[in-house]
Amino acid sequence: MTIHKEGYKSIALGTVIFGVINLLSFYFFSNQSPWLSWVIFIATLGLLIFLISFFRIPKRTLTIQENAIIAPADGKVVTIEEVQADEYFNDRRIQVSIFMSPLNVHVNRNPISGEVKYSQYHKGKYLVAWHPKSSTENERHSVVYHKNGKEILVKQIAGALAKRICNYLQLGMQVKQGDEMGFIKFGSRVDLLLPLDTKINVKIGDKPKSGVTVIASW
Repeated sequence: MTIHKEGYKSIALGTVIFGVINLLSFYFFSNQSPWLSWVIFIATLGLLIFLISFFRIPKRTLTIQENAIIAPADGKVVTIEEVQADEYFNDRRIQVSIFMSPLNVHVNRNPISGEVKYSQYHKGKYLVAWHPKSSTENERHSVVYHKNGKEILVKQIAGALAKRICNYLQLGMQVKQGDEMGFIKFGSRVDLLLPLDTKINVKIGDKPKSGVTVIASW
């Protein structure tokens, strides 16, 4: 396991705060209320461990398949439905939404290899990720991948806690399936918009792993 680069500053700041709080705690409480110092130490240590784990990149054997669309995010499948596309596409698409809790790995990966035909950041609100309008009204970053005449859209969506979307893709880039495409801090969701003739391989409630689980095939 390694730590993602997006976490370096947050972890450094968290470590400093952890140190200051506990130095003050043991200085002021160690004589009269040593138990309180230990309670504060354990609580803050737990928060620091959580912060470090949030930015973890676990070792995985990535799934590389020519006709497969791989999960771009860890989490839970909360939506599989036919929708009218409201960005880039003008047709109907199958939307698969993956909700990421703060406990999930937050590295986002390319679901397919191909060319980046569209990459657009949108400012927006910070509704809870499961809100019906979060897909269209929240802060988000949308990317369209083109491969063998077919296109899919991946949308990183901020939530009530997730207020920083990182995306590393630029228009015209040739990308590989399974490589990093971005990161969302502190939970949210990722939507996939797929052609109607795509075969969906997951169901609501499934818990895919980014870069590993086959979401769909064509």
